[in-house]
Order: sequence, then structure tokens, then C-alpha cells
Amino acid sequence: MQVFRGIPERSDHGCVLTIGNFDGVHRGHQTLLAKLTAKAQATGLPSAVLTFEPHPREYFTHENRPIRLTSLREKIQRIADQGVDRLYIGRFNTRFAALTAEQFIEDILIRGLCARQVMIGDDFRFGRGRKGDFAMLQAAGSQAGFTVEAMHTLVHEGERVSSSAVRSALAEGDMPHAARLLGRPYSISGRVMHGDKIGRTIGFPTANIQLKHRSPPLMGIYTVSVEGLADRPWPGVASVGVRPTINDAGRPTLEVHLFDWNTECYGAHLKVNFLAKQRDEERYDTLEALTAQIARDADQARAYFARNPL
Repeated sequence: MQVFRGIPERSDHGCVLTIGNFDGVHRGHQTLLAKLTAKAQATGLPSAVLTFEPHPREYFTHENRPIRLTSLREKIQRIADQGVDRLYIGRFNTRFAALTAEQFIEDILIRGLCARQVMIGDDFRFGRGRKGDFAMLQAAGSQAGFTVEAMHTLVHEGERVSSSAVRSALAEGDMPHAARLLGRPYSISGRVMHGDKIGRTIGFPTANIQLKHRSPPLMGIYTVSVEGLADRPWPGVASVGVRPTINDAGRPTLEVHLFDWNTECYGAHLKVNFLAKQRDEERYDTLEALTAQIARDADQARAYFARNPL
């Protein structure tokens, strides 16, 4: 997949285009992208996705910004996994936010991306004040020579699939529900960084994964599997939180204790799959009490894998 940071001033090469934030790349997104790539193959045009960085709601609502399900790197990989040919990352800034709906159609869709077919969600809005909608796109397309198709929201097992629904499932600790909405276990990817190495002094060394955002969509202790270390997922137990017993620094960290793993993995880029929530993070009066609880967490995770082998 080709990735473009920004939108060209002009393109003469047509494409089949969809537009959206695609946070999480859940089942609904996957259905849309599958239809996009099928349509592109049928017409002989490349499939293209236009997404935004930052999320427009992050730009407009600094205090109540949505918690991201995926980092930009994770989103790029998820979209690439769906077989898309091109990904355009539009910088959502003051200039972009000021575009009228008419300017968005002319400058972005027609001139910048040369869209021949546009596939959008049925609730898609665009342009300053969110004045643009499906009817406006259809009218513009009939004049400019591109077609527009609306995709209805996917309902899976009686529930509307959305990024908000995934966030709610994660906040409730319902990992199987989140996995059903996503079509896979929820995961966080990142590079292993050096930590304070307290874990190894109490018998539970951890891989400290760099978190890209200050507000992960889940907190607590989890049974996990880890990809990127071996030729198969590796079992472990993970903590996402502020470590109140150690330092309570306020910034969340992701620490993973890998079962029966004795090799250094600093610098490795890992994907941590969250399979089951065990409990919320707690503060303990002593390091000994914390160590005893970590041992119970590890036993619980091992029992999970005894019932559900990787």
C-alpha cells in the first residue's frame, strides 16, 4: 500500500475512494474496505482511503477528545491488511477545517484525488459546519462525473458496530465483546523501552511497551498474548495503568510479564493482544503485597491458557 502524507494539489489518475477516520478498523470498517477494493478491482482503478490526522474531533474538542483505539501506525497497518492500494493522510488543521463543503468536493475529491467513485458511510458529513452530506455529494458527482454510494452501518449480532461501541466494551472490561466488534482481539502495538527494572527484582521482569497516547482505552490487569517475539504468539499477563504502588506518575504505562521468556527484547516492536480482563489496578501498601498479587495474576493468566491454548 502506498501512503501519502497530505493530499496532492492535482491528480490525473482516477481512484475508487472512501473517506473516514477508521479508528480501530472494526468490522464495519472492514466491510466497507472490502466493498471498496472489490469495486476498484471491477473497474480497474486503484482503491484509495482518505483519513485525517489528528481526528477532527480532537481538533475541535481538546478537553473531551475521543480516546483513540489505534495509533496512526496501527491504523495504517490495519488498512493495509485490508488490501487497499493507497492511503492519503490529510492534515486536519485550521486551513482544512475552514474548507466549505463545496471547496472540499472541488479541491480534495475532484482535483486532488480525482475520485471516480466515492463510497461513504451513511452518516458522513464534511466541510465547514458539517454542511456537506450524501445528497450534496450525489448532486456534485452527477455534474463532475463521479458516482457516490452510501454504506449503511453494519449490524453484527443485533448490535450497531462502531468505534464508540468498541470503546464502551473496553471500558467495561468485556474483551470478548470488543473482539466480536473488531473481528479480532483488541491490541496495542509499540516498541519495548527501558524501564526502572523493578519487576526483575521481585521475580516478574516485564517488557515496557511505549504508549503513543496518554489516555489508552483500557486500564487494569489483563491476560494477553504477544506477537513479535517468536514464530507464534507468546502468553503473558499485562498491566495498563499508572503504577500507584511504585510511583503513581500519572502517565499510563503498558508492562507485560512474558511467561518463561528469558531473552532481552529491548527495541523490539510488539503487538499485545488483550484476551481477558482480570481486575482493575490497585494500590498496595508494600512491595511484598504487590508481588503476591502479581503472582496471583500470573496464575490466573496461566489457568486461562490451560483452558484456551494459543
